Amino acid sequence: MAPEIDAGVCIGCGKCVEVCAEDVFFGTKGFGSIGGEIPEVTYPEACFHCCLCVEACPTEGAIWLSTPLAMSVAYKDSPLGQGNPRRVT
Repeated sequence: MAPEIDAGVCIGCGKCVEVCAEDVFFGTKGFGSIGGEIPEVTYPEACFHCCLCVEACPTEGAIWLSTPLAMSVAYKDSPLGQGNPRRVT
């Protein structure tokens, strides 16, 4: 599943656009310099669920990423209790 952005919470800083290695998001040149510009998820199929966009976002709840159940096996909790904080759907 692709990242989802809550436009009511997003501050338009553009950090998600900057850190995304797969260019899942669309942002204009100089994105983030225009206040309130919300990025668009234009290439959802390119997302490989690295979660960098969620970690880079300074506003909690503005962007989230659900890991499909089929991919969650790789993120199973370890015996030491150090699991992955991503949501599994």
